[in-house]
Amino acid sequence: MQFFNEAIDFLNRMMDYLREFNLTSVTVRIILTMLFGGAIGIGRERKRRPAGFRTHMLVCLGSALTMMINQYLMEEGYTVDASRLGAQVISGIGFLGAGTIIVTGHRQVNGLTTAAGLWASACMGLAIGAGFYEGALLACVVILLTTTLFTYFDRKVRSTSRVMCIMVEFSQSDDFSKILDTLRGMDMRIFNIELNKLRGESTAHSVVLSIEMQKKHTHDEVLATVATIGGVAAVEEL
Repeated sequence: MQFFNEAIDFLNRMMDYLREFNLTSVTVRIILTMLFGGAIGIGRERKRRPAGFRTHMLVCLGSALTMMINQYLMEEGYTVDASRLGAQVISGIGFLGAGTIIVTGHRQVNGLTTAAGLWASACMGLAIGAGFYEGALLACVVILLTTTLFTYFDRKVRSTSRVMCIMVEFSQSDDFSKILDTLRGMDMRIFNIELNKLRGESTAHSVVLSIEMQKKHTHDEVLATVATIGGVAAVEEL
């Protein structure tokens, strides 16, 4: 029991020392930003997202450095607002996040999770730069869970939803009515239709349909049924 108490006391003294502004604490904070930011970014890199390993690491490092600049100025006796530079990071990271958000030709929005991850990485870097190591560590774990483990949960929820959005490519105008008749025959309510003509094709068309299932069907069943319709060239869920 005494050994445990001594270990806790040593850990508390070490944390207090690392929260001070010295060469050791600065080194530890920079290393942590590389580890935590890189851990989040490597998951996005594997998924071929616009912002990956190096981007997340640099965002986290830059945010931590900003907070350390605040602390340095205060140590040197300058009259500064300790939260001012950090607030600029939180608002300024938006331009980088916006660059990762892409709206596809079928009005599908991609990159929101990556943008949110960049913003969260910046906040995590601010926590490390301020010496709030416990919060940064917990944030890193939660962000990693959100971008990895929770991805499978999100897919599961989407696969069981009674509402789905599909994009269908077909060749003739008459095929459009076949698609609608097939979906209505499966007792589905179509509440939004976006019909487009494919670029570079004289007769090919595409349609984005938002549908609600009145009866229980799996999303794979719906896609397989639509794919068997004559004239349908491709079908995918958005």
